[in-house]
Amino acid sequence: MTSTEEIRLAFVERVDENELMNCMRCGFCLPSCPTYIQSGEQEIHSPRGRIAMMKAVRDGMIEADEEVRNSLDVCLGCRACEPVCPAGVQYGHLLEESRAILQEHTSYSGPQKAVRRTVFHELFPKNKQMNRAVNLVGFYQRSGLQKGVRKVGFLKLFPKGMQEMEKVLPPVQKEKKRRYEQKVFDAIGEKTATVAFFAGCLMDTMFNETNRATIKLLQMAGCEVHIPDDQGCCGALHGHAGEKDQAIAMAKRNISAFESIQADYIVLNAGGCGAYLSGYDHLMNKGEGWKDRARYFSSRVRDFSTILMDMGLQEKVNMTCPSTVITYQDSCHLRNGMNVYREPRQLLKQVQGVEYREMPDASGCCGSAGIYTIVQPEMSLKILDDKMEKAKTTEPGVIVTANPGCLLQMKVGIERSGLAGKVEAVHLADFLLKAIP
Repeated sequence: MTSTEEIRLAFVERVDENELMNCMRCGFCLPSCPTYIQSGEQEIHSPRGRIAMMKAVRDGMIEADEEVRNSLDVCLGCRACEPVCPAGVQYGHLLEESRAILQEHTSYSGPQKAVRRTVFHELFPKNKQMNRAVNLVGFYQRSGLQKGVRKVGFLKLFPKGMQEMEKVLPPVQKEKKRRYEQKVFDAIGEKTATVAFFAGCLMDTMFNETNRATIKLLQMAGCEVHIPDDQGCCGALHGHAGEKDQAIAMAKRNISAFESIQADYIVLNAGGCGAYLSGYDHLMNKGEGWKDRARYFSSRVRDFSTILMDMGLQEKVNMTCPSTVITYQDSCHLRNGMNVYREPRQLLKQVQGVEYREMPDASGCCGSAGIYTIVQPEMSLKILDDKMEKAKTTEPGVIVTANPGCLLQMKVGIERSGLAGKVEAVHLADFLLKAIP
């Protein structure tokens, strides 16, 4: 059997034909798709165009050639097409399954195999390895090596996107300081809920202070916060890159870890992770013995902003900041995957002393999308530059977002736009905690 036929049969078996047929080709998705807009309105880079190609591969009308693969690779997976689709097509599920099939039938070179194995099998799934990698970043920052590397121009040997990302990496704390003093944090005041906190991989290493800020806010809202042992990466990067088996393995690990705690909710502060965790029920829909467990897990996943609003944080504490203009950039997956967009804005508008201005097209992707900035740097920066032009119209002092990738991307955008020192990008949790006396 040829590879082409194997791919076709895999599409027949695994890509839902009913979901493909649900697409009416109406074009409502086109104005919402960043890659369609930035590519000069090329149909091949639109959601309906990609769905048409998936269907054609499934039906044996075309081969999954380089053009098809490139079209799927260029897609951000932001899922902005889903909320505007009148037929409710679950495009994100179609994209991930298609990518998984193509990845399984791709022959990688030796170096490519080594990179993928290091990133997807050794780094993100293993907490110790992630900590070691982040420790090296911390050493690079604190030892003076960073200043030396910048001075001699060594970074110019790397792609421009990586050069710009290096500038905005947050200061990394030493590993001892990142460790939690306890696994249970008591509610402040009357207890209103028990929550289990999903710490994440990058959030718990590179953005550990943001995690601590989130825990503190949850405590102030009346939550008893538990941090389960043996949790790990959510698996989103793997799922988006076609590494489905590895994503399922990490889902099983997290489901098992959180089952040990009888919590009302599973709470987190990263939109990309939240959307993937809340989709474990789809990821595990064919797993014997896991389907019901995954469904129950996903049903309890909440973004921290939703919990803060539901528990009435704004009624329990006063929030005030020095006078400034703030605007908010949506995390695509938080908005499109979890339907959370009102709560962050409501919380920001409760902060006294600041003026909130809505950014034009705040729901549009910033071009981050996990490792997209590395694998698709040109398209990523086009989208970012367009985003910054819209952000500048609000004349902000602070741009707030709720996802680590979006936060780094907005910091890069500030640098590229010449706004460094005038505008800062801040995670929602950090901004809110600083606003509480």
